[in-house]
Amino acid sequence: MVMTQTARKMFGVSFSLILAITPSAFAQTDVTFTKDVAQILQRSCQGCHRTGQMAPMSLVTYDEVRPWARGIRTKVAERSMPPWHIDKTIGIQNFQNDLSLSTSEIDTIVQWVNAGAPHGNPADMPPPVDWPDDDVWRLEERYGRPPDLIVSSPPWTQSAEGQDQWWQPVVDTGLTEDRWVTGIEIQPSLESRRVTHHSNVYLQQEEEPGDHTPAIDVTPRGSYLSEFAIGKIGDVFRENTGKLIKAGAQFTFDNHYHSVGENVTATTDVGIWFYPKGFVPKYRVYGQAMGAQQSQATMDIPPGKVTVHHAYIPLDAPARLENYQPHMHIRGKAMSMEAIYPDGRVEMLNHVADFDFNWHVNYVYTDDSAPVLPRGTVIHLTAWHDNTAANRANPDYRQWIGWGQRSFDDMYHAHVNVTYLTDEDYEQIIAERLAKQRADDQQ
Repeated sequence: MVMTQTARKMFGVSFSLILAITPSAFAQTDVTFTKDVAQILQRSCQGCHRTGQMAPMSLVTYDEVRPWARGIRTKVAERSMPPWHIDKTIGIQNFQNDLSLSTSEIDTIVQWVNAGAPHGNPADMPPPVDWPDDDVWRLEERYGRPPDLIVSSPPWTQSAEGQDQWWQPVVDTGLTEDRWVTGIEIQPSLESRRVTHHSNVYLQQEEEPGDHTPAIDVTPRGSYLSEFAIGKIGDVFRENTGKLIKAGAQFTFDNHYHSVGENVTATTDVGIWFYPKGFVPKYRVYGQAMGAQQSQATMDIPPGKVTVHHAYIPLDAPARLENYQPHMHIRGKAMSMEAIYPDGRVEMLNHVADFDFNWHVNYVYTDDSAPVLPRGTVIHLTAWHDNTAANRANPDYRQWIGWGQRSFDDMYHAHVNVTYLTDEDYEQIIAERLAKQRADDQQ
């Protein structure tokens, strides 16, 4: 079988890794595809690895999976597939959207391959997943209706060859009254997805006294609303929380396009689900590109060096962080997010140890794990970039790199949805978490 270049990148075999597989992986030989492996692929792999999706091969049936068995074994053993780059040895580990494999699941796949990848009894095969069509709104099932508002970017034709382009039109939302948002999904058209690297959408609207002004982006584009990127489709806000879109607001699109060898006309839609008219959630969520301003001011990557940059973002009110999504470009190596408390204590919230520019993974905290931080806390981002020959994604380690939007330039920031709290709410949430922890410890 001849592998495509993309397939080689995703499933290239590194046989030296297999030597590091634990002895327990060889203990059993009765693992089969139908009984044990198929259900793992359904949960963590088939979202991308099915016909018509971004992955280079489908992993739905046994006949489709069997030729790739050894490559799959390598990728899951080294934890590069499925893409989940959070360091599992430190920081918060409970996420709503965790598709990573457990140690036992990895052992199951390794055992299966080492046993010759047996098919198993067809009666053991789990029912196939009823995946939604590619041209439907993913959140429609959750909310029981299509988006209440759809705003589209004007068409852009990306030429067959040439430099990356950024299409940044400003489009009216058409809203004549303030509305509170419970969910957002950003969706390039099917044709557009071939050329769309990512699509950031910003919100331009008049802010008033009482709005949390430190969270408002000062760039001309507006405040961060949401993003489409590989590994992310939008945002679902927690109960009684939401983003506010005001009457007369506008969306600024920042669509990053690349050429694919033929002309492609691209558009991007923003779907918005609102709370019922008149309902005002208790908490307002602000989208922040944490560290973006420091990145523009400090980014400096000499040739042949691994560099470290820092950004510090103070919280002037108690806050809950809803997610963590590090963003860098092809020289990005790792990024950590720490909380420096007012008393000087430092807590590692999360560390992405092996950043991969091909995957913009949004790590969404659970209700119980989302960091709740007191007034005066400082968020500390540390970003590592590898501009050496050892970085296989590096196009030229002899170049001096500064801040820029092109993939060959670089940057660092973290997309974080922040919910600001009152002091009373902060104290109540902390007390409830402590009580729950005591109850769990007594069980």
